[in-house]
This record gives sequence, C-alpha cells and structure tokens, in this order.
Amino acid sequence: ELKQVTTNQMLGLMLLAYAFSFAVRLIWVWQFNGEANYMWNNELMINTNDGYFFASGAQQALDGLHMENPRVFGMWDYGVIFFTTLFVKITPFSLETVTLYMPAVISSIVVIPMILIARLYKQTMWGFFAALLGSITWSYYNRTMTGYYDTDMFSAMAPMFILFFLMKSTIDSALHSALYASIAIVLYPFFYDQGLIIVYGMGIIYGLYMVWYHRDKSVTYASLILIFLALIPLPLEKPYSYLIHSAVLILVYFFLKTEKLKEKELMISSAILFFLFLLFGNVFGLVWGKIASYVITGTSEEGLHFYAVNQTVREAGQIPFTTFANRISGSIMGLLLASIGYVLLVIRHKAFILALPLVAIGMFALFGGLRFTVYAVPIAALSAVYLFWMVAQITVKEKLHQYLFMGIMTAGLIYPNITHIVAYTVPTVFTKPEVKDLVKLNELSSPKDYTLSWWDYGYPIWYYSDTSTLIDGGKHNNDNFIISKIMFSTSPTQVANLSRLAVETYVDSNFSIVANQLFSVDKNPEKLLTALKRSDFKLPKKTREVFLFMPYKMMRIFPTVGVFGNLDLRTGKKKRNIIFYPSRIANQVGSNIKLENGIVYNMATGIIQIGSNRAKVNKFDVVEYRPNGKSVRESNINHIDGTLCIVFMRTYNSFVVMDRETYNSAYVQMFMLDNHDKNLFELVVSSPYGKTYRVKKE
Repeated sequence: ELKQVTTNQMLGLMLLAYAFSFAVRLIWVWQFNGEANYMWNNELMINTNDGYFFASGAQQALDGLHMENPRVFGMWDYGVIFFTTLFVKITPFSLETVTLYMPAVISSIVVIPMILIARLYKQTMWGFFAALLGSITWSYYNRTMTGYYDTDMFSAMAPMFILFFLMKSTIDSALHSALYASIAIVLYPFFYDQGLIIVYGMGIIYGLYMVWYHRDKSVTYASLILIFLALIPLPLEKPYSYLIHSAVLILVYFFLKTEKLKEKELMISSAILFFLFLLFGNVFGLVWGKIASYVITGTSEEGLHFYAVNQTVREAGQIPFTTFANRISGSIMGLLLASIGYVLLVIRHKAFILALPLVAIGMFALFGGLRFTVYAVPIAALSAVYLFWMVAQITVKEKLHQYLFMGIMTAGLIYPNITHIVAYTVPTVFTKPEVKDLVKLNELSSPKDYTLSWWDYGYPIWYYSDTSTLIDGGKHNNDNFIISKIMFSTSPTQVANLSRLAVETYVDSNFSIVANQLFSVDKNPEKLLTALKRSDFKLPKKTREVFLFMPYKMMRIFPTVGVFGNLDLRTGKKKRNIIFYPSRIANQVGSNIKLENGIVYNMATGIIQIGSNRAKVNKFDVVEYRPNGKSVRESNINHIDGTLCIVFMRTYNSFVVMDRETYNSAYVQMFMLDNHDKNLFELVVSSPYGKTYRVKKE
C-alpha cells in the first residue's frame, strides 16, 4: 500500500503538472519559431488582437507612449499590465518576450488550486491527474496559449483559488480560510474584471451553503461577514481600493477573532452586509447586463437604429453541442464523464456545490458563445478524473494499480486535446511586413494623430504606430457606423469630410461616441450625410492629422464592415444588398474561369454565373502590386449595363466579384485599385499588405 502523498511530494507533483502545462504551450512556439514573417524585434509576435490593448498600457508605463490616447489604461487598472511592466523591469526580457510567454507562465498556475482542492479530501493524485487534463483542455488552451496575451490567462486560475479557499473554510471551519478567500475576492477584479459575475455567484452560493449546512457554528457567520464585506465594492481609486479593502478585511478578521460576539450579533451583521452587497454590488444589473450583451443582437430598438456588434462576433454566437463538448472536455465522451463525475462529487462532497457558478456559466456558452466554456474546464477535469478514481476504488484493490488506471483513463481524455493543440496553428495578429507599414506610419505621425480603420485593427495601430483610433476591440459601438460609411462611401469628398469631422468631434466632445454627437432622432441623418458630399462643407478647425488605414486583410471581412453602415438609421432596415465575393481560381476551361466558391465567369462573353443566376459584368480590372508599393492596373469595360464588377488581384491570385456601388467604394478604389483624389488624400504608406492615406481636407 502506498502512503498518503507528503507535502514535499505534493509540491513535486505541482511542479510536474506545471511543467507539463507550460511545455504543451511551447508546441506553438516550436511550430512557428524561425518564421521570419511572424517575428518582430527578434521575437515571435502575439496572436490575439486584444493583447495589444494591454501591451500598449505596458508601453505607456515603461516608455511614456500613448499619453494622448484616451483609451490606453495604466498599470494599476489591469493586473496583466502591472505584471507585464514588473517583469520587463526586473528581468532581462524584452516587452515582446514577456507578452509572448506570460500567458503560458500565468495560466499554468491553475494546476496549484486544482491539486489543493483534491488534497482537501486527501486525494492528491486525483488533483494531479485532473491538473494535467484541465491545464491543457481545448478551451482553456485556446485562450491561454503562448502568445494569447490577454486577461484570460487569469480567467480560470483566479476563481479556482477563490473556490479552494471557500471549500477549505467549509471543511476546516477556520476563519483564516475565509479571510484568504475574501482577500482573493477583493483582488480578483484586478486580475480579471470580466468574471465578477462568477465571484458574485460563488459568494451567494457560499452564503446559502454555510447557512444551510453549518448554521449551528458561530464561525459560519463570522466567515460570511468577511466574504460579504469583500464582495461590497469600495468607491476608491486603484490601487488604493484593493489595498484599503484588504486592510479592512484583516482588521475585521482580528476583531472577530479577539471579540467574542454573540451568534445573533454575527447573524445580523452578516445579513446587513449581504443586503449591502446586493445594493452596492449592482448584482442583478450586472447579471442582466452580461446576459443581454451576448444574447441581444441586431439593431437597437429605441432612438436611431445602429447595428449591434455582437451579431458579427464569433465568440458571441450560439455554438453547436459538439463544439461545446470539445471546448470543455475535449470530446463528447469527456463531457459525459465529467457530467457524471460532477453529480457524484456534489453527492459525496457537498462543498462542490460552490463550483456551480463556474459550471453554470460554462453551460451558458451554448447560448452566449464559446468564450464562456473556459470557466468550466477545471471543474470538468476534476469531475471526470474523480469518476475514474471512483471506478478504480471499486474495481482495483492495490493503490498503485488504481493510480495506473486513473493515469491511463486521464491520458485517454488528454489525447484529443493534444491532437487539437498540435493542429491549432493560429497565426500572429500581423505579419512582419504589415507591422513595417504601421511603423512607417509612426515615423511620419505624432502621438496626437488619429488613424481610422475597422475595430479589429485598433489595438495593433496603437501599439505600432502610436496613434489613436475612433473604434477598437473594446470600443465598437455606434461609431462603427461612421467607419463603415467611410470605407463604403462612393464619394471621396464625403470620406474626407466625415473623417475630419468625426475625429475633431471626438476630441472636442471629451471622447464621447461621435455618432451620438452627429446624429439625433429629431434630425434626418441622411441630410448630414448628403451635406458631407459637398466640397464647401464647413469643418471644425484642424487640430491634428487624420489617417485612413486600409489593410489587405480587411478584404475578407469587408461585407461585415459594410453591414454597420448599410442602414437607414431611422428604421434600422438595410439599404441594399452588398455583393462582395473574394475567391481564387479553381480551374479554367477555354474562356470559362471557375472560382473556388463555385462562381463561373466567361471572359469571352462577360457573363458571370452565381449559383443559378446569370449577370453581366460591367468592369473587369487586373491589378498587380509591386514590392515598392506601386501598382499596375488594367481596366476593361465589358457591358455598359452590367450590374457586377470583377477585380483580379494578380499579386494574391485573387478574384473579387462585387456590385457596382461596392466597386466605387473608398476601400475598393483606394486600396484595391490604388485610385484616390490627390486633392483630398495623400498616400503616405503603400505596400501589397495595405495602404495608409493622410486626409488633406481641412
């Protein structure tokens, strides 16, 4: 018989599980290391757009950049910015290296609370095997892999520490365990503010659990005082709110330890704090806001009808059950085993009810989107491996053989996740040539200037060009309408005027939502949009330069960009059907060119067939981009009355079929065809990967 795992052995298991988690995350580095196009400053670039938001904050703290950008936050606003700044200062590593590897370093810490939770029940090996699985399961890996520099590195790790301390307090009935949990709750928003609803749920269920199962113990109400006090937000500046809140908790802890209060006094105090938490924590508003933000899509119902961005975000849509199962456990079988295991856990160890918020929000992913699956991953891993342990207890006598059985079964669940990880070869956000374009923009712009582009590229624009943007990955509101209008406008004058007006209005209104400033219910928005097409439109005084960034990669999402501006703001109805089909040549037989998307174009007749529909082609353009940024264009008119146009981008071997209005849009003309009004715009950066224009209109 094997003896119980000692403390030193447990630490060794933690180190081993951590090393496994970290090593698996190096697979992506091994796959892409040495790829010149993915390197910048001698390091692999990160692979998530949002990472540049936090990296820009680190740049500000380290180098004083982005001081004119109202959207860049400081090191005390987000724990990820704080630790990034700290690591760059105290280690020899560059900012690029820290942002690349920090997700792997931090997220792998999740193995510690998983093992500690199992050790509460004297089953450390259960926690070890669960940690091996949970630390690299599909969803958790995707959002914490090397290069995925985002607060998601704390998404599951931080609440698991809170869960451990809460569960520990129910088992050892020690007030100091509740103190540790309460301090962890206070610090949680610093690490991952998006998951506050989870902590609220855990706090409420903890209160119900303690009152139901431990109501006869005086330490129960003392513990609830600490937890509910931790859940009440303090209206203080960061980091003082965290420091003062933690200090108050420590003082209250010593007061509760030294003063022998009556149980009734403790009950009343905890009840008062609970209601204060509900009142000041905005619990119900937060819950509804989170649900609404991911479930409610389409256009707004009151006032002007702007398009909601969530309908176009992949993470915010409903997901198939197979995807749901894969992301939580790696397979449908894995999820089934985890579900059975969790039920058994709650039956045999009731404290696992405290994990219900993590499980519930993971299940919400079926309706709210795949990003929610990550929260349920560690609990699913603990549950599945617990089921293996239960089966081993029943079927295998020797403990060594039990561990062997658990290891084999866990390996079976790990395998599909490793297979996914090896195949999950996501590229970096930008390639080296694309970054060079933004660095060139940085060289000819000033920090107070603005670069207008789609929100996907907002954060990288900050980081590499040190200019501000109107919309970005965290600010994609009604101003999406403005950027969409700029990119799809067929009037160069309107593009120049709206670009200048939007930026100057944004700055002058103390960085308010521009669309809400320019358009109102009592005035027809079309009147202003029409007036912007006039060359004599009176613009605000110029205070800074405005640039238009038109990258090649926007072509694949161009129809989505168009959705936001293709609206009658008074009714919310779309104005026209946008046709924009980028594809490649599949084969050519005689004069017939068949594209990979099934479209067939006859070069001899100028007729195109899309499905069962045939249409005449008005223009057929061939454009080729040279390495020096210059382009060569050949344009042919096929049918005067044609309704569609085709652009063959020889450099990319790409065919783009579009309607005539889209063909005349700013993006198609200025980027794809290198055609712009030199009186209104100056081409300042040009390459096959994108074009950047300076707005000359004042």
